[in-house]
Amino acid sequence: MLIDIHARLDEEAIQELLGWAVFPEPEHLERAINLYKNATAGEGEHKLLGYESEDEIIGLVGYHYVNGDTIEIDHIAVVPFERNKGYGRGLILELLELEKPNVLIAETDDSAVDFYRSSRFTVESLGEKYPGTERFKCTYYADDEDEDA
Repeated sequence: MLIDIHARLDEEAIQELLGWAVFPEPEHLERAINLYKNATAGEGEHKLLGYESEDEIIGLVGYHYVNGDTIEIDHIAVVPFERNKGYGRGLILELLELEKPNVLIAETDDSAVDFYRSSRFTVESLGEKYPGTERFKCTYYADDEDEDA
């Protein structure tokens, strides 16, 4: 089950986990922490939820509503020793169940694009947005899930 971990952003373990979801530079982690600490209520609010197992947060997902029925994933991470066990996909499925968006989107690089592809996201290249780094837009349509049922 996903739990709100916004108030736990000062914990080293939470910051380390969030660090796995950002470009490996201290200012990127600091920017991500401040994004969630300074979140205000409303449609554009950035939320940070964690997945707890045996009293430890082993995964997190940070997101915001782009509009009334579309959520953008800003950050998603699972601790290294729990990867490849389905927790990342579980974070997405629980987010879909909790918020019930029609569309879920994420932007990523080559290292995570296969994760999204295997989680039934449609993937399209955005080209080289940063020197030497191709980016991808990943889109999940919840309506497609209903049609498959």
